[in-house]
Amino acid sequence: MKELITKKFEVKDKLKYQLNKTIDSYNSTFLSSSISLRLWSSFFVILPIFVQAPWVRLEPVSALCFTFVILLVAFVLYKKESNKWFIVSSLLFGVSGSWLGGCLFWGWLSPFPILHIPVEAVVFPLAFIGLGTKWKIGSSFYISSLFGTAVTDLTIYLIGIMDQWRQVITADSVKAPLILQKTSENLIQIKSLSIIVLVALILWFISKEIFNSATINTNNGKALLVSSYVIQTTLIVDGIFIFLAILQPTFSGLV
Repeated sequence: MKELITKKFEVKDKLKYQLNKTIDSYNSTFLSSSISLRLWSSFFVILPIFVQAPWVRLEPVSALCFTFVILLVAFVLYKKESNKWFIVSSLLFGVSGSWLGGCLFWGWLSPFPILHIPVEAVVFPLAFIGLGTKWKIGSSFYISSLFGTAVTDLTIYLIGIMDQWRQVITADSVKAPLILQKTSENLIQIKSLSIIVLVALILWFISKEIFNSATINTNNGKALLVSSYVIQTTLIVDGIFIFLAILQPTFSGLV
């Protein structure tokens, strides 16, 4: 009888061990695949475009306050004893930096394009330090997003439509479409298209080089993959907006 009971407990402990092992394996691999990282990274790049942009124009204060909601969610997920949630938590910390800079600029300083990158880089020092810590995934997300934004601004300057930025932002509903039409015409010039294609190729090459040097099995590798995915997603989104701006000027990325 004693042996039967002992055997029963052994079987029970073995089943419990196998269950915990399966759960641990799930927790460690759920966001450790390149597909998962790509989806999350791309999602957090696209989110500000379709959520933050219209929100900050209507209610800049509440949009700015939402930064703390993102930070709170990141902190709660960080407290969970699971590697999969830590990756999301780290990404959210990076997203909060991009969200904060975007709200500060587009909420109050949008007529001054020269301030765009300095304001967006408000937490760059913290992100740079974070690259040397376990939070390097979130830091990579933020820095890569900032890099993509800087390249976009540089491209706008090189193709000669930076001057239209302030005009569009400060124009009324009657003048804005006329300015956007002019912007659209500038985009289809040979010089402008050549610059856009060249910049796109350079960005794609950089993202591919980062991707090829990364591995999913290490924290450093995941950080590099996130950087690659962020740059690629930014490039694709910019391409879509440029295409739409040419077809329909009111979709211009300047507004």
